[in-house]
Amino acid sequence: MTDAAPHTPRKRFGQHFLHERHVIERILLALDPRPGERIVEIGPGEGALTLPLLARHRALTAIEIDRDLIPRLRAMALGVGDLTIVEADALTVDLSALAAGGTLRLVGNLPYNISTPLLFHVLEHAAVVRDMHFMLQKEVVDRMAAGPGSKVYGRLSVMLQARCRVEPLFKVPPGAFRPPPKVDSAVVRLLPLPASEVGVGDPRAFDAVVRAGFSQRRKTLRNALQPLLDADAIAATGIDPGARAEDIDVAGWIALARAAASAVPHGAA
Repeated sequence: MTDAAPHTPRKRFGQHFLHERHVIERILLALDPRPGERIVEIGPGEGALTLPLLARHRALTAIEIDRDLIPRLRAMALGVGDLTIVEADALTVDLSALAAGGTLRLVGNLPYNISTPLLFHVLEHAAVVRDMHFMLQKEVVDRMAAGPGSKVYGRLSVMLQARCRVEPLFKVPPGAFRPPPKVDSAVVRLLPLPASEVGVGDPRAFDAVVRAGFSQRRKTLRNALQPLLDADAIAATGIDPGARAEDIDVAGWIALARAAASAVPHGAA
């Protein structure tokens, strides 16, 4: 451990440092690390989770953007375990390369200001990720797990659930952090689906259709998807062109994306 003064949280990095021991123990219990697993922590911060995890698992890779925190983390890890630190923005890290032919287990208190783009970045490497245990704003976790018909069901819900099983675990109050955020947080487990269960054939088409569908939620699919699919093509998937985006389940969005992907090549040079 180090006797250095507490690090001043930086707003530009969205830093809220976890300190509540009970919450840390619950995360470790949910993660349940086993020997030989490659665990990567995103945003270790002051090491509140890093050190207990390292003491239990003996080896850990951490991705940290704040260079001022890195010497502290290295000093705290001395004699505890093998801590490898990747100094980088997690949005730029090639997780597939980091897996080195194996699989990764990801854990972290994600910076709230980049949580959604970071989730999409991780999805691009889902083939090498065994599971994820992330702390996020509770409202984001609610959106991730929402089903059709919910007011918070949207693009994030569909994009994640098409590739992962989403399991909200428990809520975390603001007082568990320094400084306390103005919102509740929650821990969520994401389990990437086996490739055989992922029905998304063309990821670009899927992203384009879902993005267009939810871009103006009050529009019907007939209007929202007009540049990509006409009403007859939508109806051919078994979906009512007069329905709205929030009424369509994940399987429906996959069907719409397949229809859009098959419609694109017509007339292409």
